[in-house]
Amino acid sequence: MKLSALLPSSRRRREAELDEELAAHLRMAEAERVAHGESPADAAANARREFGNMGLIKQITREMWGILWLERVAQDLRFGLRMLWRSPGFTTLAIFCLTLGIGANAAVFSWIEGILLRPYALVADQDRMVALAAKTGGEYGSLSWPDFLDLRQSSGHFESFTVDKITGTTLAVGDRAERVSGQIVSANYFEAIGVRPILGRGFETAEESGRNAHSVVVISYKMWTERFHGDLGILGKTQLMNGVPHTIIGVAPEGFNGTFVGYAMQFWVPASMQETFDLGGYKLEDRGARWIESYAKLKPSVTRAQAQAEISAAAKRLELQYPETNKGQSVELFPLWKTPFNNAGALFSTLRIALVVAFFVLLIACANVSNLLLVRSFARRQEMTIRLSVGAGRVRLVSQLVTESLILSAMAAAGGLLVAYGCRNLLARVLPPRGVPLYLPASIDWRVLAISGGACLATTLLFGLVPAIPASKIDLASSIKSESGGVVGGRGRTRLRSALVLLQVALSFLLLVGAGLLVKSLQRMRSASPGFSTENVLISGIDLSSAGYDVPRRRAFQSELLDRVQAIGGVRGAAYARITPFSYRTYSSAPIVIEGYVAGPNEQPAPEYDEVSPEFFATMGIPLVSGRPFVRADDESAPPVAVVNEAMAAKYWPRSNPLGRVFHLKGRAVQVVGISKMSKYGSLLESSKPFFYVPLRQNPAGVVILHIRTSLAPGAMASALSREIHSLDPGLAAGEVLTMRQQVDRKSGAQTVALTLVGIFCGLALVLATIGLYGVMSYAVSQSARELGLRMALGAAASDLLRLVMRHGLVLTAGGVLLGAAAALGSTRLLGDLLYKVSPRDPMVFGCAFVVMAAAALAACFLPAWRAARIDPVRALRDR
Repeated sequence: MKLSALLPSSRRRREAELDEELAAHLRMAEAERVAHGESPADAAANARREFGNMGLIKQITREMWGILWLERVAQDLRFGLRMLWRSPGFTTLAIFCLTLGIGANAAVFSWIEGILLRPYALVADQDRMVALAAKTGGEYGSLSWPDFLDLRQSSGHFESFTVDKITGTTLAVGDRAERVSGQIVSANYFEAIGVRPILGRGFETAEESGRNAHSVVVISYKMWTERFHGDLGILGKTQLMNGVPHTIIGVAPEGFNGTFVGYAMQFWVPASMQETFDLGGYKLEDRGARWIESYAKLKPSVTRAQAQAEISAAAKRLELQYPETNKGQSVELFPLWKTPFNNAGALFSTLRIALVVAFFVLLIACANVSNLLLVRSFARRQEMTIRLSVGAGRVRLVSQLVTESLILSAMAAAGGLLVAYGCRNLLARVLPPRGVPLYLPASIDWRVLAISGGACLATTLLFGLVPAIPASKIDLASSIKSESGGVVGGRGRTRLRSALVLLQVALSFLLLVGAGLLVKSLQRMRSASPGFSTENVLISGIDLSSAGYDVPRRRAFQSELLDRVQAIGGVRGAAYARITPFSYRTYSSAPIVIEGYVAGPNEQPAPEYDEVSPEFFATMGIPLVSGRPFVRADDESAPPVAVVNEAMAAKYWPRSNPLGRVFHLKGRAVQVVGISKMSKYGSLLESSKPFFYVPLRQNPAGVVILHIRTSLAPGAMASALSREIHSLDPGLAAGEVLTMRQQVDRKSGAQTVALTLVGIFCGLALVLATIGLYGVMSYAVSQSARELGLRMALGAAASDLLRLVMRHGLVLTAGGVLLGAAAALGSTRLLGDLLYKVSPRDPMVFGCAFVVMAAAALAACFLPAWRAARIDPVRALRDR
């Protein structure tokens, strides 16, 4: 059978041929009877009688053609489109509800696909890629370069290992500075991920070794086209990066943005240039310097469990071989969607919650459309009765109704994909802005299309069969006798509609509770004290490495700029730090040896630390419990000193005074001169941990963050800072000026995204649930007109009917709230990773959710109740 047989012209031709063939048989039968002596009229009548039912013969013949079922489908589609066209209000509302539900799910799936499952465009075999992270003392961190080399050489279950440490540089753009992101990578990076430069080459094996020995760079397609205007002769030219001229050896293909979730990379340099781009000294030979971010690709036949067993054994051997740096350190493998060192791990909990919430919205939309279809099937009861009475089968009737539902869901699926496409960059817009533009695109590929198609079929079954099956169960005798429609099981239908409303109210209440918990958590995060001042403290980055400053020039420039800033009117203090709290850059970390402290069998003390200038503690508002802060005399010629926090003092000197005690860092004896109060360093959600500070003047850095305590507005301070920097060096530009409150809020990005998504979906769910409840109450009033009229005739007042209808709606709402509260008590623990000092069972949040749900229910029930109170009893009894 050819599909062309379904075309109208082909079908008409085959029907004409069939009619002609049947007519020829009739003529032959008539001629034969006339030849036997019958009159022409009798011969025609007897021939037709003998021939039988012409319609049945045609039907049998069509079945033999093998296209009857397709013709039925086409007929159902045509009829369904006509019926939906005749009810534009119903069709629009149903498609709108389903578009919201399917669109929400398609958008979330596209984010999951593009951010968690397959986040790296053009990278091959991402399903076999895993992230490596070192685990020490229950916390995950980076690997050292020597450990990475040893793991790469001793593992047989892996196809390749790669390093891709995020970094950055400042490029001059006219009279301003632009910060761009890049990566420090191993030599096999491009080859291992299956990406070939469109111009030039990737890195060679020798280029990942040596100290700053290979100043070569591969640039992105975007940098090539925007900064170098697509110059085909770009290879061999140089670009100044962090003060070092780098020879451009390749251009990455269009669409490739590196292997870091959250930022689009603009350049890649080999690992040999680590010291140039990753501050803190030369680390390629330091096993205690944990700085690299690494991926590995499994061999095709190897499972992650097998690879984990091998990598764990290799890490154990390194621990035994190098106990002074690797004691207590294991190595774990993570799938891409749980990568601990980029935004995939940070957004995993948020997108997991968004997926559940979007599914709830889809369920609410399906329940709402099911209610609409139930109302519509009641309006079509006469049509159903007639079709059944003339011989239509119940299965055929259900098929027709499901086809109409399929048309609705298919249109909604198309609209949902448009919604998902429009929301593809929503996450980057919702997250707080940062110095470098965020890159968190959705991926609408064949998998997302397949999931949307599956959602289309699932919604068809969910909302199509619910009203279709009851609509086909019509008692013809009762229907013909009944003037009011005669659908048997009216109470059952009412119960079904009420059950659907209960589902909508329960899910809406659950989403209200989730949104309330996130709102309260975010409020507490923004009002919480991180242990330092967030008001009247501004920060701005100063990048001297990109400008080519050597150590003496850096020290002189930083000292002169600090004096100038402190002299500005309105400035009450200023200080430098290599890393500012709540930064996305990582603090320094290295194993330490503490005199008098006996570490546990699997413990390797390696607290994080920061390099800060004098006046840092006063500028930031971090009190010292005892001891002294750093002074200008704490420079490279003075003995190494440190200020430890209370957690470090309590852990390593629990029964003695830490002041004057010594610990060893990178072979140097460091004396404790002060103890600072506890504060947060990376997130408000982090637990207390040991941390210490060392003088920046003893550990000079090319990129520092200037902290300024001032009463000036950020704009005024930015202008003043820019003037002072240009007066010292016209070629330099200050970085973005932020308040510390903005810096802290940026680290609540996951909570902000979760709140935004849950809030949007919660609003949609509440609107859909309100529409559903209104529809049920309106339907109940219209079907109870005779009863309501009779009540009024017997003496009921309008207020009695108003209370009756309102009570019915509020009982439905109360039942849904009870179900939703029970579900919320068991499921809000999923928000645990995103909540800050808020219980998942907070009674105030539950109470507020109840108030909002009750207000929506009152609004939905009032209009039907008002209509019921205005019923004319005489007209209602006469009409019924």
